[in-house]
Amino acid sequence: MKISPVRIGVVGAGRVGAVLAAALRAAGHEVVAAAGESDASKRRLAALLPGVAHEKPSAVARSCDLLLLTVPDDMLPNVVAMLSASGALHPGQYVVHTSGRHGLGVLDDAAAVGARPIALHPAMTFTGTEVDLSRLSGCVFGLTAGPAERAVAEQLVADLGGRPMWVPEEMRTLYHAGLAHGANHLVTLVTEAMEILTAAGAVDPAATLRPLLTAALDNALDQGDAALTGPIVRGDVNTVRAHLADITANAPQTLASYVAMARATLDRALTDGRILPIRAGHISALLDSARLDDARLDGAQLDDARADGAPLS
Repeated sequence: MKISPVRIGVVGAGRVGAVLAAALRAAGHEVVAAAGESDASKRRLAALLPGVAHEKPSAVARSCDLLLLTVPDDMLPNVVAMLSASGALHPGQYVVHTSGRHGLGVLDDAAAVGARPIALHPAMTFTGTEVDLSRLSGCVFGLTAGPAERAVAEQLVADLGGRPMWVPEEMRTLYHAGLAHGANHLVTLVTEAMEILTAAGAVDPAATLRPLLTAALDNALDQGDAALTGPIVRGDVNTVRAHLADITANAPQTLASYVAMARATLDRALTDGRILPIRAGHISALLDSARLDDARLDGAQLDDARADGAPLS
């Protein structure tokens, strides 16, 4: 079903909202108004949606046939309640949010006044610049919608250049957790790896890691656990011991996550039968010892802070 161009309003001109609205405008839809209070939002509107009116959320909602809500997850229920109670929403209007965690339930107030709810979440990280527009091609969008709205939801994804993935209402949070664990925690992991390499003397740790991480990510996506290499899966007890000692001495802020990831890696390798149980036991003992040492270090630092009269929060 090909939908005719619609009048679109955007509430929340953050990194996601401004980019999606710009992409929908490029696909032939009319973006009539947008709401965004911060200076960064106003800059995004000027760069990505020149000429689009900057209005209050209620005025944006009244002006459009399809309302795009791209506000933070925790703000979404209040925004929907406010717009519904104020009479800004109207029957037959599509109300589309981009939260990964939420499904249709968060739009119940909008549905109660006759609006047509859709959950449409891009499985992508955004910069909030025109760089993101080309990245939408092939991007998966997690969709949840009722039978009457499914065709419109799929057409919006097609207009954005993406691919639809239907997510049951009760699985929205789990779907989002998988994305956050894979992408958000990856940023932390990579940043800490760069800190360790910097402590080891690397001038350009990003350049050192890029080819290795690119290959590791591609292999993991293609092969899963079978792509695993390194000292844990080889059962190199002394290498793990040396890692823990040098990280403790030179990059202690990364020790807790190293131990946690090493533990998860060890458990998966043991389950797959890729490491002998006796070697797994030795490595497990090393990780337990490192975790205890890290806890003692945190406790000592807390005691020092109390002794110095420093604030603890």
